[in-house]
Parts: sequence; structure tokens; C-alpha cells
Amino acid sequence: MMRERDIEKYLKSEIESIGGMCLKWTGHVGVPDRICIMPGGKILFVEVKSATGIIRPTQRYMIDKLNDLGAEAMVVRSCEDVDILIGSLMV
Repeated sequence: MMRERDIEKYLKSEIESIGGMCLKWTGHVGVPDRICIMPGGKILFVEVKSATGIIRPTQRYMIDKLNDLGAEAMVVRSCEDVDILIGSLMV
């Protein structure tokens, strides 16, 4: 099983490989780990968890709130999830 930090490094590497920025978001309880800003202005909020990682209630609230506001917020739990995310951006 991959560690959360390894999945996060992979996410950053893959986002940057297609010309995006993958910024660490800190300073507010519950916010997703990364803000990914893609060419063309698409912005994603990504919470990174291991396969067994638990989403805290504050994290679930923030992900739901961001999505309710029309943003795109999600959870990735593996490099495969990152690959699926990257594939969806390439369409």
C-alpha cells in the first residue's frame, strides 16, 4: 500500500508534467491538500488519502462545500486515481 505522501508527490509530478501547478494548501482546517491550476484556467481541489485513510468530517464538509459552490473538489487514494484524474483532464 502506498503512503499518502507518495501519492501526493505523484499527483504533483503528474499535474506539473502536463503544464499545471499543484500547490500545497495549508492554514485552514479541513481544506483539501492541493490546489491544482491547469492550463486554460481549470482549478481542482484535491484531498490525498492512502487507501485506508479516513476523511475527517471537516474535510468532507469542505469538499462538499467547494463542490456545492461549483468548484471541483475530489479525493484521490492511489496513483491509479491520479492517472484517472489526469486522463479526465486530457479530454
